[in-house]
Amino acid sequence: MSRVSTWSLDEWEGKANADERLVTYQLHITLRQAKRIRVGRLAEFLFPAGDYLYTGSARRNLPARVHRHLSRQKKLRWHIDYLLMASSAQITAVGLFSETECCCNQRTNGKILLAGFGASDCRAQCGSHLKYLGGTLGMPVAIGI
Repeated sequence: MSRVSTWSLDEWEGKANADERLVTYQLHITLRQAKRIRVGRLAEFLFPAGDYLYTGSARRNLPARVHRHLSRQKKLRWHIDYLLMASSAQITAVGLFSETECCCNQRTNGKILLAGFGASDCRAQCGSHLKYLGGTLGMPVAIGI
């Protein structure tokens, strides 16, 4: 069974450093206003305001990967980078898991708005590794695991 833990931005790093089995992360993201964003070569898309959950993994140095996502000073490399650069986007919490990225993503509730987002190398047919949770803004994020 997966390790299911979600921490505030002040707590996640100590937890990630303490358990090397944690290889998958989920970023809880709030987009305060709708934003049209060109997501690399994938597409240009109008992201509605609301809450999102992005699932990713790092087999080595998970804290460095999450720190990169938290930073606004970075080269745009992954699909999630384009969304996170929006001024109205904010990571509000980080979830850490021991199960694989795709298993965690498939057990997560939410709606796929942009097929292929964060899933260029996905072999499990997830459809997208970004899920829209709705316009709850400020409400706790529910994880369907």
